[in-house]
Amino acid sequence: MHRREFITLLGCAAAAWPLAAHGQQGERMRHIGALLPFSAEDAEGKTIVTALRQGLEKFDWIEDRNIRIDYRFGGGDVVRTQAYARELVELSPEAIYAYLNGQLAPLSHATRTIPIVFVGASDPVGAGYVESFARPGRNITGFILFEPSMVGKWLQALKELAPSVSRVAILFNPKTATRGGSFYSTEFNTAAAALSIEPSIAAVHSANDIEAVISALGQKPNSALIVASDTFTSVHGELIVTLAARHRLPTVYPFPHFAKIGGLMSYGPDTADTVRRSASYIDRILKGEKPANLPVQAPTKYQLVINLKTAKALGLTIPPGVLAIADEVIE
Repeated sequence: MHRREFITLLGCAAAAWPLAAHGQQGERMRHIGALLPFSAEDAEGKTIVTALRQGLEKFDWIEDRNIRIDYRFGGGDVVRTQAYARELVELSPEAIYAYLNGQLAPLSHATRTIPIVFVGASDPVGAGYVESFARPGRNITGFILFEPSMVGKWLQALKELAPSVSRVAILFNPKTATRGGSFYSTEFNTAAAALSIEPSIAAVHSANDIEAVISALGQKPNSALIVASDTFTSVHGELIVTLAARHRLPTVYPFPHFAKIGGLMSYGPDTADTVRRSASYIDRILKGEKPANLPVQAPTKYQLVINLKTAKALGLTIPPGVLAIADEVIE
C-alpha cells in the first residue's frame, strides 16, 4: 500500500471513530432497583444477585453498560427493609425486583405505579398483590416458589430418612412468613395425620426464640423440624442449622444453602433458575409491557440436597433410593 493510500484510509477510519464512540455513549442507561433479604456479604445473597445478572445478560442487559441496578439488602430486619422499600421507590426506577414475600410486602405499600417483579411471594392472590395468576391486573407480577402442598413432601422426606419420627414442628416468623405462617397449616395437619405424626407450630420472632424452640423440641424423643420458607429463617440459617445439630434434630430445609452449611437435607425449587427466568419479565417491562398482563409463574425445577456427614452424625442411614434421586449429595 502506498503512503498516500494509507493516510487516506487512516483518515477515513479516524472520522468514523467519533461516530462509533458516540453510539456507545448514547446507549440509554435503564434503571431498576432490587430489594433482597440478605446482607451484601451473604453467600445466598451473592447467588441470587449473580443469577439475576445472568438472566438479564441473556436479554443483553449488561449492568453498568446499559442498565443500572440499585441494590438494597435488608438483612432480615423488617424495619430496615421497609425503609429500603421507600428509598427505592423514591429513586423512581423503571422496575423493582423483590426477592421473597418480606420484600414484596413493603414495596407493594410504597408504590402502585412502578412495576414490581417478585420471586418467592407464595400467596400473591391471597395477599392482594395480584388479582389472579393469569391476569395480575396491577403493577405487580412474578414467580412463586412454594405452594401449600410442599409441606407434605417435607414430612414424607423426614419420615423416609428418619422412620422413627413421630413429632414434627414447623418453624417460621409470623411477621415475615406467608399468611403470617398459616400458609401451610391445613396441608401440614392433613399430611401429618396420614403419616401418624404429631404436628406443632414453632412461631419465632428472634434468635433467642429460635434457641428456646429448638432446645425444647430436642428434649422430646423422636422429634424433627421443618424450616419454612421465610426471610427470617433464611437470614438465621446458620443458627438454625447449628442448633438442630446440637440437639440432634432431623431437619428439612426449603433451600440448598441450608444443606451446604450443615443442614440434613433441603428440598425445594431451584431458586437460581427461577431468578434467571424472572429476568425475562424485567426485560419485557423495560420494552414496554405491563405487569398487569404478565401471568404469575411457578417453578419448573426442584432440588433435593442431602448432607451425608450430617446424616451420619445423627445416626441416620440414607436409603439408596433417596440417594439415587438426590440432585446433590454432600459428603
